[in-house]
Amino acid sequence: MIRQLEKFFDKIRRDGSCRHDRAALLVRDDQLLKAGPEDFCEVGQDLLQQLNIVALAIGEPQIPFHHLWLPRLALDDKQIVPLDTETRTFLHDIPLVRQRGGHIDTAEVAEQLGRRKGVLVEGLGIIAGGPATVEQAYVNFSTVCHALFIGYLLQLARGILQPVELRQLRPLLNRLCRPISVKVEDLLIGPFVDPGVARKAIQQAGHRTVDLHLVDSFFGNVSCHINQQILISQTGASLDDLVGCIDAVADDNSCTAGLTASSELPAHRAIYETNDAAVILHGHPKFTVLMSLFCDNQDCAVLDCWKECPHIRYLGDVPIVAGEVGAGGIATTLPPVMMNGIAVVYGHGVFAAGSTDFRQPLRALIELENWCRNEYLRRLDQRIIL
Repeated sequence: MIRQLEKFFDKIRRDGSCRHDRAALLVRDDQLLKAGPEDFCEVGQDLLQQLNIVALAIGEPQIPFHHLWLPRLALDDKQIVPLDTETRTFLHDIPLVRQRGGHIDTAEVAEQLGRRKGVLVEGLGIIAGGPATVEQAYVNFSTVCHALFIGYLLQLARGILQPVELRQLRPLLNRLCRPISVKVEDLLIGPFVDPGVARKAIQQAGHRTVDLHLVDSFFGNVSCHINQQILISQTGASLDDLVGCIDAVADDNSCTAGLTASSELPAHRAIYETNDAAVILHGHPKFTVLMSLFCDNQDCAVLDCWKECPHIRYLGDVPIVAGEVGAGGIATTLPPVMMNGIAVVYGHGVFAAGSTDFRQPLRALIELENWCRNEYLRRLDQRIIL
């Protein structure tokens, strides 16, 4: 358990989801294990006494939602519902716990954690639980951070932004919007003919995607089409640790490996069948996901945009399509728009393909995310009251 604490505490501080010095992780073992600031650990220890869970992650996000978002909400609002796919699929909503008399009611926090994966607490930040493992606490914390990041920045750019608010945010936004370095030339060179080399290339690409913060938590998927089979990361696998977590699924589906393969296997298979692709990389870069949620069509009758929108929109020259993720829906909508090797799924993330190796799709993913960061700042500047 000590190794698990050290591993995931380090991940929380490195993945960019929260302030490096304002993160804590607590683990229930034969004794309480903890790391992080004492004030966070005190709150966490109180909560663990009230909850039947293994681990608890606490942290203040890079953008202090608990300070900046609350003034935009009604006093009786009890939850936040971002529009990204991670919220829709895993979180449903994010409970909001307000302070009472300047104090945090840990009983209320514990009650909310009993029904949801994480909560936003006024004056503190995000708290997420791990019912059975330390990894669950890390994943839930990172996913809530990802969802709130997208939800808040979307609200900013859709509403009216006061100059005082922008002055508070501009230094942080400028830092968060710095271009990502295009680190691809050292990746293994294809085309891949040996399955062992292909597996190493998948592991390398997955690890680099996490290192560049092009995912939420460590989620996404990677695959390579070789010798009439698809080598693909397993469902729920950590992209930065894919050793032993890559399945070989025959093109004719004549084996049971697909049972543990990524839930996006149908989309990968459909892209391989209809496009000149040898490898596919799927990530959840924040600003690309955020920008995919903007739509200028004010008279549209579609309600479930993420699933039913019939229109193709664009981020620059990269198409955005709708479709239900993890259930085969995007296996229909993605392949027709992948002619240039890259497309975005509404509120979800990017699928990028390469004809030889992972340098091409990773470069395309990075360049799109950098474009989206600049485009977001441009849109934000248009909302300022002068």
